[in-house]
Amino acid sequence: MPNEMENAYNGFRFRVVIEGMYNLVFTEFRLPTLQVDTERIQEGGQNSYIHQLPVRVNVGTVTLRHGLSRDISLLNWYLDIMKGDLEKAYRQVSVTLVDSTSVPLVSWNFRNAYPIKWSGPSLKSDSSEIAIEEIEFVYHGFEVEVTPQRNGNVTGSQR
Repeated sequence: MPNEMENAYNGFRFRVVIEGMYNLVFTEFRLPTLQVDTERIQEGGQNSYIHQLPVRVNVGTVTLRHGLSRDISLLNWYLDIMKGDLEKAYRQVSVTLVDSTSVPLVSWNFRNAYPIKWSGPSLKSDSSEIAIEEIEFVYHGFEVEVTPQRNGNVTGSQR
């Protein structure tokens, strides 16, 4: 008999919400790479190791791939950046992982995000949707929210 948790998690899906944009669907979501930069300090007389002290966290970009939309809001957002219109640039971007029954499991909420790279698709004559091959964006901090389970709530954040 299959484990109840295995059944709940075997159909991972996610929802994307970009402030002011609706009906966006993507097949891939790549989280940022987080890396702690360190400063190497050599201590006189200590020859068995070099101290490596944390300096800052180097935060990567977020990428959404293979998307579809029924309007051009996402492309217009990128075009605003290309024109230098920073007043329209910053938006909240949220990605929520859901299980096979559409119950939210975890959400990533990116503050003050804006796109830095747009890759268009190959056009197909049999489709009326606007396709997006890839959109990459940067942000000014994010929070991770884990949906409360029976054993309690766990949340974390990166600022």
